Amino acid sequence: MHCPCDTQRLYKNCCAIAHHQINDVATAQQLMRSRYSAFVIGDIDFLQRSHHSSMRPSKKEAREIKQWTQSVDWIKLEVLQTNKGLKNDLTGTVEFKAYFMENGRVDVIHEHSRFCKENGHWVYLDAMV
Repeated sequence: MHCPCDTQRLYKNCCAIAHHQINDVATAQQLMRSRYSAFVIGDIDFLQRSHHSSMRPSKKEAREIKQWTQSVDWIKLEVLQTNKGLKNDLTGTVEFKAYFMENGRVDVIHEHSRFCKENGHWVYLDAMV
């Protein structure tokens, strides 16, 4: 199967690596892409693991997220810019657009996300306002 984050790559050679071993994620952008793919395939466990412990959604919120992710048709991911977030950095940001179809209408999540390292691996912190 093609990877949801990049149709030019196979899932097993792309986001599946992060989904199976979060410690193998080298950059903030790689984590963001793997989180997008997790939304597409409904891997809520990975979304929870890849969220900063201080900001992690509750179990109830996670169930609601899973229900929503399965109710929409994901179209594509577009990475707009990345600032820091490389292997030796401790923080980084990624701006992206995630397109999806909901109730017969195309919509987009446009977010400038903050990432940091926690317990030695990249995690999603929050969206910049």
